[in-house]
Amino acid sequence: MEPRIVTRGVTKSFGAQEVLRGVDLEVGAGEIVALLGTNGAGKTTLVNILSTLVVPDGGTATVAGFDVARESREVQRRISLTGQAAAVDGLLTGDENLRMMGRLCGLSRAGSRARAAELLDRFDLADAARRLVSTYSGGMRRRLDLALSLVATPPVVFLDEPTTGLDTRSRRELWDAIRDLAADGAAVLLTTQYLEEADRLADRIALLDGGRIVALGTADELKARVGDELSLPAPTLDDVFLALTASTRKAA
Repeated sequence: MEPRIVTRGVTKSFGAQEVLRGVDLEVGAGEIVALLGTNGAGKTTLVNILSTLVVPDGGTATVAGFDVARESREVQRRISLTGQAAAVDGLLTGDENLRMMGRLCGLSRAGSRARAAELLDRFDLADAARRLVSTYSGGMRRRLDLALSLVATPPVVFLDEPTTGLDTRSRRELWDAIRDLAADGAAVLLTTQYLEEADRLADRIALLDGGRIVALGTADELKARVGDELSLPAPTLDDVFLALTASTRKAA
């Protein structure tokens, strides 16, 4: 599997607070990796470094083969970033939001119109295409936000807690959209506080604690590891999270 995201020993501090203490991680093309951690563990900081919003203090990080610090413009051309709040214009329709983004990305009028129609259909928004976004539900706004970030079809997608605040149905609709991105070959790095989301959506799970990746593997691999260590017959991802973060705190 071709690595699209590679970090080696990435560190970052804010004043006296050491947030990242040597993060090693790879995400391949067509792979969804969920980044788990407690509040303040550094998940968003890592995403911000990879998307060139924050400069690392040490280590190296490449996205789509380009160094995030030395080749930030090249990285920016190859990524999309969806943050925790939907960045859509409520005074425009869904179709207008997408066509405007298409023009900003350099598409022709006809090209932006065609791309908007394609994305509206893909994210199940075609029936609401000509409604003002201010009338959209939370789930619809999040799907539109994700569609906006994909107008230029980037090979790497960063999703920072994209389903926060959504109801169960809207969350699962967004999961389907994320799976489609990976099926099309995008590398997806997803931060989330929902363990069920990581369990059901991610190909692999990375657990960030104490500024480092303390566990990395499929959900089944991590459950088996904790089951063996704690002699649990059927551990859940909750058990994995609690056991591994507790053990790293004790070690510190």
